[in-house]
Amino acid sequence: MKLSFRQAKEADLKILVHLLADDELGQRREDTSTPLNKAYRQSFEQITIDPNNELIVVEQDQTKPIIVGMLQLTFIPYLTHIGSWRCLVEGVRIHKDYRGAGLGTEFFEWAINHAKERNCSIIQLTSDKQRPDAIRFYEKLGFRATHEGFKLKL
Repeated sequence: MKLSFRQAKEADLKILVHLLADDELGQRREDTSTPLNKAYRQSFEQITIDPNNELIVVEQDQTKPIIVGMLQLTFIPYLTHIGSWRCLVEGVRIHKDYRGAGLGTEFFEWAINHAKERNCSIIQLTSDKQRPDAIRFYEKLGFRATHEGFKLKL
């Protein structure tokens, strides 16, 4: 399967929101109503004007490319680790019809290489504990649960 990776466009938003909502957890927290909730457009605009944020889509190359996955990369400068940069990966989704075919691995290989190109010394992510398949996938890629993460809903 030939894949391509690119920055998301505003025209992709509806597809991306549906990808985010395409599991039990996402169904509870995303809004797939029409018209699209304006908060998604506002967030998209903020992501696109920030040079340290990238919303990336993966497309299956066909006559008409199809978006089959997405993720967001945030590049963060730190004083720790001798003032290095790290890359935070969020909002990872692969369309359910394309899971298990190696697409996620290829997407992450691209993301890891992209983080290296941006001089990051660490790439990190969190995964909901209710997603054991995702956790196994990340571990298979070499990610390790070295820290305990905490979140506070505001």
